[in-house]
Amino acid sequence: MARTVDMEGLRTEALALLDRPGRQFIAIAGAPGSGKSTTVEQLFEALEASHPGVAAILPMDGFHYDDAVLHAMNRRPWKGAPDTFDVGGLASVLDRLKPGREVVAVPVFDRELEISRGSARLIGTEARLILCEGNYLLLNRAPWDSLAGRFDLDVMIDVPEEELARRLRRRWVHYKLNEEEIRAKLEDNDLPNGRTVRAESREPDLVLIQTRAGQDPRPS
Repeated sequence: MARTVDMEGLRTEALALLDRPGRQFIAIAGAPGSGKSTTVEQLFEALEASHPGVAAILPMDGFHYDDAVLHAMNRRPWKGAPDTFDVGGLASVLDRLKPGREVVAVPVFDRELEISRGSARLIGTEARLILCEGNYLLLNRAPWDSLAGRFDLDVMIDVPEEELARRLRRRWVHYKLNEEEIRAKLEDNDLPNGRTVRAESREPDLVLIQTRAGQDPRPS
């Protein structure tokens, strides 16, 4: 059964992984708007303060298919759904990172441009803890379920749907979408994807409780 933790508890669990030999991997998952990026950045900063250089961030969003590919698939309006990511590419990068013997360049998603920038971040050999964040890292359906054996700790951020909707609306207002565009983003994509995460993810090791009421993810 999953245990609940706050941010300090998550940091403690992350540090405990460093007692194990070799490079360790944490999957931090949650619905769109749950605050995954913010959580991972806060965890990274906390680890950096006490153990400089020990951690690195690997964002799942870097493995978005390019818009040209999505247009060819007739899936551009549903960008962000489980089938719009290069899961095999993510798995390959995780496998390259596992030995910890080489510097690995990883892609990062640029929300301002709505594209993934290849080789946008370098993960060096000194990083012993890889913080991987994304909606579908714990999804229990093919091909996502092939990632299960690649993580040493699974974390789920659980946020009620009404709170997710509030945060996501705030995000799309930030990006100057009009009301019809926001409605389409929420009802046709973001909230259905969130329901998929909540209904079809495998049980995590930890469920993260956000202790600050109304905590919002950063727009990016």
